[in-house]
Amino acid sequence: MSIENVTIYPVSNIKKYLQTIAYIVVSVTLVVLAMPNTEKPILTYTIGEPWTSQQIISPGEIFIQKDPAVIQQEREELLKQDYFPYYNIRKSVGDKQIGAFMEKYADGADGISAYSMQIVANIMSSMYDEGIMNQTEYQKLIDSSPNAEIMLVKDNEATKVNIADVLTTKQAYEVLMTDPMLENVRTLLQGLNINEYLTANIEYDAKRSEQSKEDLTSIISTNSGVMKQGQEIINRGDIVTEEKARMIDSYNAFISTGSNRSAYQLFMHNGMQWLYVLMVIVLYMCYLHYFRKEYLSQNNSLIMLFTLLTIFPIINSLIVRWDPRSVYLVPICMVPMFVRVFLDSRSAFMTHTTIVLICSAIVPERFEYIVMQMAAGYIAICALREITKRSQIITTSASIALTCLVIYTLVKYLDNNALSFELLKHGYITIIINGLLLMLTFPLMFLVEKTFGFVSPVTLIELSDGNKELLRRLSEEAPGTYQHSIMVSNLASAIAQEIGASALMVRTGALYHDVGKLSNPVFFTENQNGVNPHTRLTPQESARIITGHVEEGIRLTKEAGIPTVLQEFIRTHHGKGMARYFYTTYKNEHKDEDVDEAPFRYKGPNPYTLEQAVLMMADAVEASSRSLKEYTEENITKLVNNIIDQQVKEGFFNECPVTFKDIATAKTVLIEKLKSIYHTRIAYPEESKG
Repeated sequence: MSIENVTIYPVSNIKKYLQTIAYIVVSVTLVVLAMPNTEKPILTYTIGEPWTSQQIISPGEIFIQKDPAVIQQEREELLKQDYFPYYNIRKSVGDKQIGAFMEKYADGADGISAYSMQIVANIMSSMYDEGIMNQTEYQKLIDSSPNAEIMLVKDNEATKVNIADVLTTKQAYEVLMTDPMLENVRTLLQGLNINEYLTANIEYDAKRSEQSKEDLTSIISTNSGVMKQGQEIINRGDIVTEEKARMIDSYNAFISTGSNRSAYQLFMHNGMQWLYVLMVIVLYMCYLHYFRKEYLSQNNSLIMLFTLLTIFPIINSLIVRWDPRSVYLVPICMVPMFVRVFLDSRSAFMTHTTIVLICSAIVPERFEYIVMQMAAGYIAICALREITKRSQIITTSASIALTCLVIYTLVKYLDNNALSFELLKHGYITIIINGLLLMLTFPLMFLVEKTFGFVSPVTLIELSDGNKELLRRLSEEAPGTYQHSIMVSNLASAIAQEIGASALMVRTGALYHDVGKLSNPVFFTENQNGVNPHTRLTPQESARIITGHVEEGIRLTKEAGIPTVLQEFIRTHHGKGMARYFYTTYKNEHKDEDVDEAPFRYKGPNPYTLEQAVLMMADAVEASSRSLKEYTEENITKLVNNIIDQQVKEGFFNECPVTFKDIATAKTVLIEKLKSIYHTRIAYPEESKG
């Protein structure tokens, strides 16, 4: 192969391709990892209602799970009969208390000999060896059963003891005081507060007790029978009884654990999940490549689309893991609403379709899910074809919820040939909650707008308010420029409406396109009042001031926090054009020189969006129309054609998606609008006399 046949791709293109591939890989990986790891969606049912899905056959030997209430009852009965709580005798407690007692009374007390005190200590030691229980704990055990028994652990040896044989702190004191060996000093001992040295040393052993419970209940079977391979579990139309419900639950548990699949089957299942999600997203990328290539080169658009493609399927997977019947809780219609507002209708529909196809792989009723979500997405896109008010989000959410309720009812009827409140109740509740969640689209729209650098129609409407600081200053300090901007915004929005561009975007951009003239308003003809300061300047100096209004506009809008997309209207409305008046003046003064055009040219760039091209045409035509001496249809038509043809000739529109048809339409709109604006009154005839 010769070197001439090798295609060399720019480094920037290769980087963009690799970046897009990385987005695809990350998105597919996150979505698939979040998916429930089952071959089939978890089956849902309503006890007492007919089974609406297809016949279910046992794929293998499946143990039927017992009713949890039955298992709990068996557990309680077994524990009641054979369970004994464990308690430990803490020897250290007795040693500490006896030590404290002997330290204080080693030499006896008033009227009591040291020998008697030693007897007291011996009795206390004996009681501590047998164990002393807290009165509250003792009473709790007695209340549960007068013949309650416990396992008392002493020196790591457990002995079953009747609770009635265990001393409490109160009983220990009484035993001590009634001991025959202390009969002679009993009265004196009562005055010494010996009960302070009698403390509970029997302590509940939670670890051993719980282990004992587990050991006992481990013998309880959780199964009530077994389904053989090929056995029918339930058929379409069968009523879901308690028994059938347990069989369905057992089937769900069987398929969710993968116990019916070999390693090869698991590998194939996981691989098919990856392949399915990858294929759906690749098909979506094909759409972007062939019909919306500009989004692939715009980081904010691409990142937003992949974020939506990833987040909503993950949320859907989490909901399915939690409760498969609640899949309609996920407000997936936020996706087409966001994409419609920030990008376009076709991309909104394709993005929504892609997410619905991904989510359909994990929901129980796929046909029902796809029908409902596609209809809801269609309503969302149509209702938000042009958003100008916050209330549209509320009405759109209500419309989506109502549509889903109707379609859900119809689909359920077609499946069952009958309807009941129990059959529809859960679906209705989730759909209504979904509609309420969709109302969060408006506050979330602000978050998306700031995160990804978009501008919503509501923001554009707010920015076009004449009370905004820059526009107010423009009207006060450069009234001629302000009037020119309003005229241009009206002309440009009229063109945009005819050719399918964003009228609101171009209208707002037109209002700000000349704000840079605020720095030197008197140097622009529309603001001059009989005095032209350019007469004192050289052509180069005048050109620098005139072309400088673009950079000044960028500076002012940045300081005011105006979005970048509107700043681009300022940057491109003259493109790489020339301050031709001053260039021609200088050239005429220096006929024998090769004149450098650079000082007389705007820095650009040329328009690269349809809206920017519309603004360039409207701006040039409106400004030039003021110089017409006579506003006839012929003059206006000639002016419009000359200006726009010259722009086309100079290549100003080579980098934007404007067509010859769009240009012809723009010319027609401008001619008709200017004829309407500058149309003079007809001369009324004078009444003849005599």
